[in-house]
Amino acid sequence: MTRSAGTTLRLNMPQWQGGNDPGYHFGSQLLQWLAPAPGGPVETVPVPLPEPGETLAVENGVVARAALLEQARAARRAIEKHKPDRIITLGGDCLVDLAPMAYLNLRYAGKLGVLWVDAHPDVMSPKDYAHAHAHVLGALLGKGDADFSREVERPIAPSRVMYAGLDAWMPVEAAVIDGLGLRHAGSASLADSSKPVMDWIAEEGITHVAVHFDLDVLDPARFRPLLFNKPALPPGAFEGVPRGRMTLEQVVRLLGDVAASCDVVGLAIAEHMPWDTLELRDALARLPLLAPR
Repeated sequence: MTRSAGTTLRLNMPQWQGGNDPGYHFGSQLLQWLAPAPGGPVETVPVPLPEPGETLAVENGVVARAALLEQARAARRAIEKHKPDRIITLGGDCLVDLAPMAYLNLRYAGKLGVLWVDAHPDVMSPKDYAHAHAHVLGALLGKGDADFSREVERPIAPSRVMYAGLDAWMPVEAAVIDGLGLRHAGSASLADSSKPVMDWIAEEGITHVAVHFDLDVLDPARFRPLLFNKPALPPGAFEGVPRGRMTLEQVVRLLGDVAASCDVVGLAIAEHMPWDTLELRDALARLPLLAPR
């Protein structure tokens, strides 16, 4: 499909508090360096790093609630400054997509299609889990925590949301997925074909789509910079948490097929954890001649 003219905003959002790991901040910065040069305006949401020894407080069931809400509002202000037709978001944890998707659904009169490429549903609530990166889609659907849901002026219609690469979920997530009738295609059904997603696009008459690409949808045995590959993890650290099973090439093919059938107006890359580069960065800071004096 030929993309219509308009402004594309590059939004850099190195938010880490939603996943409570400062590594997401560096992961976002590295994505900014790796990505092709922007063809439009660029905004960077200011996100402070923790002071040495600082820990984040749980505020009404959510880790760093106040900071996350302020960062979502700062992102919305940056977006409104340009009123773009498209947004590329380089995160950061998954919550970085709260403001961009909320804006795009308004921009396209509530008819935005949302393709959630993720190994996790992201529809939990504070009573289930304190890290808000697992709440973001619930808030976008108007079914999440009240503070975060208020940042979404027009909730996304459930029929216009589809998961790609989602293979497993917990009972609390199933209640939301089944209750809203959210469509999903697992990694096996997308391994060689994009048909389940293309059928959804055709049946819903989707002309504009925003893509949330959580790198956790990728198989951690084949793609290293993921949370599950954190060095020196104790045995069972992520027991019961689903791992992704897709390959990078499968995701690239899927999104290429989507772009050929409708206008991709949003793309967020989230949960980049470049462990090897983080370790090397920290080691360089301790080497002779390089170490700060």
